[in-house]
Amino acid sequence: MSALRLALFDLDGTLIDSEIGIVASIEYALQKLGATIPSRETLRGWIGPPLRATFPLALGDDAATIERAVELYRERFSSIGWQEHVVYEGVGAVVESLAREGVQLAVVTTKVDLYAEKIVRSLPFGAHFARVYAAAAGSAHSEKATMIARALADFGVAAPDAAMIGDRHFDIEGAKANGVHAIGATWGFGSREELRDAGADAIVDTPAALSGAMLGETSAA
Repeated sequence: MSALRLALFDLDGTLIDSEIGIVASIEYALQKLGATIPSRETLRGWIGPPLRATFPLALGDDAATIERAVELYRERFSSIGWQEHVVYEGVGAVVESLAREGVQLAVVTTKVDLYAEKIVRSLPFGAHFARVYAAAAGSAHSEKATMIARALADFGVAAPDAAMIGDRHFDIEGAKANGVHAIGATWGFGSREELRDAGADAIVDTPAALSGAMLGETSAA
């Protein structure tokens, strides 16, 4: 990896532990619809993909029902859920260190743009992120690769000079599609196996290990 000029961070599972707000809002929507609510462990696996890709797992493929579930989820998340998160210990120090070194910073998330910007700006270190790339409200698909490509163009940075840090295979696959250094974070909602199988260039277990990974010092094994 050449000199790092741009660091792209996923939000849920990388900067913040958002399980409480997301899962509670999913449960709220399913309960309102009278659906069987999957286990907490199952719902934890829903964190990352778009809602329209996960609600069918519990509700079937009826489009109107899925849209109603999304509306109900947002009803709770917009008032309460967006604030129900915890910043991972040590992440802020990494962000601030990169900013001091002159590395440009942005967030790339599949969370819809209705909330992503607000959440990032509420973080103690949120001001360091020059841009927040988020999914459109009507999206049913992960758009990580598209958003990463847009970030590279906006910042005028070549792919070898950028890194994407995330906890799910969507982050790794989006990075690899653009030739960006892909760093998997195991403290989030994905497993080491998921990150490895997606082709992560490096996998780190703590925020403190991120700096080394960005310098090519951490193995993806």
